[in-house]
Amino acid sequence: MTNTIIEPFKIKSVEPISFTTREYRQKALREAHYNLFLLRADDVLIDLLTDSGTAAMSSRQWAAIMDGDESYAGSRSFFKFEKVVKDLTRFNFVIPTHQGRAAEKILFTVVGGRGKVIPSNTHFDTTRANVEFSGAAAVDLPVPSALETDKRSDFKGDIDLNRLKDLIRKVGAANIPLCILTVTNNSVGGQPVSMRNIRETSALLNKHGIPLFLDACRFAENAFFIKLREPGYKDKSVHDIAQEMFSYADGCTMSAKKDALVNIGGFLALNDAAIAEKSRSLLIMTEGFPTYGGLAGRDLDAMAQGLEEVLDEDYLKYRIRSVEYFGDKLEKAGVPVLVPTGGHAVFLDAKRFLPHVPAHQYPGQAIAVEVYLEGGIRSVEIGSVMFGRETDGEFVGAGLELVRLAIPRRVYTQSHIDYAAEAIIEVFKRRERIPGYRITYEPPYLRHFTAHFEPVVKETTPG
Repeated sequence: MTNTIIEPFKIKSVEPISFTTREYRQKALREAHYNLFLLRADDVLIDLLTDSGTAAMSSRQWAAIMDGDESYAGSRSFFKFEKVVKDLTRFNFVIPTHQGRAAEKILFTVVGGRGKVIPSNTHFDTTRANVEFSGAAAVDLPVPSALETDKRSDFKGDIDLNRLKDLIRKVGAANIPLCILTVTNNSVGGQPVSMRNIRETSALLNKHGIPLFLDACRFAENAFFIKLREPGYKDKSVHDIAQEMFSYADGCTMSAKKDALVNIGGFLALNDAAIAEKSRSLLIMTEGFPTYGGLAGRDLDAMAQGLEEVLDEDYLKYRIRSVEYFGDKLEKAGVPVLVPTGGHAVFLDAKRFLPHVPAHQYPGQAIAVEVYLEGGIRSVEIGSVMFGRETDGEFVGAGLELVRLAIPRRVYTQSHIDYAAEAIIEVFKRRERIPGYRITYEPPYLRHFTAHFEPVVKETTPG
């Protein structure tokens, strides 16, 4: 019996990548104001910025694209897509959008507003921004183990039910239009949510008449973790586990750019007819007609195919193990990583990696810059750049200071991952010489996308 888990596919097409020198990367960083989002993709060797929209599509998805129906209204591609989503989620209304944040914008425009509170296991960046843009408050209620990066626990993505009960008592059920569970929980390391937690959250909310929604962009990875880790599920198919997850919810948003294995697309699916009607009206104004929702027909076909492919258990076994392999390699070298590794990314613990860099000097950003400088590898800070705030003139850092190395689906081989690990290990060896950073420009929303930085240079004493 062999132990190596191989890719459950053959490579049919390849794309060249760019090799650069350290001097070239130094110049590129300065021109990008030390923000890796502002780098040109051609200046990146291995791109681990995100797993969103970066997947390699299958030959069957490309074939589906050629069969796409580009009719403005009533496209057969929509009805194919709608059937796949309904069969999986069992929700009554399916509204396509060009990506997940568009579905969030529509949903929270309809249900949000000043005085409203939206609890979650942890809101990710665009979810939080869309909640807050509506005037509502986004409240994170992760379980305590989510903040213990060095301790292993099977379901760190769970919502804290006791804190949810307290929040309902404090603000009143009438002021909570819905609760949203992110599966897997990206902001705390791509950690899964247990079926028990989903079921108990649903039961608690039902008592108070509060709908439960899932942010389902990585639903298949979450379902596979349930199969691996939760008692009673090892003999169930991932498809059936996913259906059970959705059965406890009243709706979902999804960025199809993750577990639907496509480069663009998303949807809002739900059971409430009134919310669906209002959402479709907003969709027409901002995205397009309800049977295309800002997408070409071919994109709907590719999503439909991807939602079926992602439930293949050979693929999911390879997916989860290949990410785990990356984390294991770093952990073995002493690099502080969040454990256990999540489904879509390895997360470096910037607090333990750079203990000499305080939160207001953004240790995660400092590491991300150095990893690019070392090996041409692009990652993203998930910490105080993304979630830190000024409150009453005081800087309040994020609960976790992380660097996410998100693995695009079906894109990189083991040698790419080995190279990335070697570069990170080299950065870790010289960690004491890495400076912090300050922000020199930031926009009012989602600042991490376009903010400018500069290194903090320590002043030397004359003489």
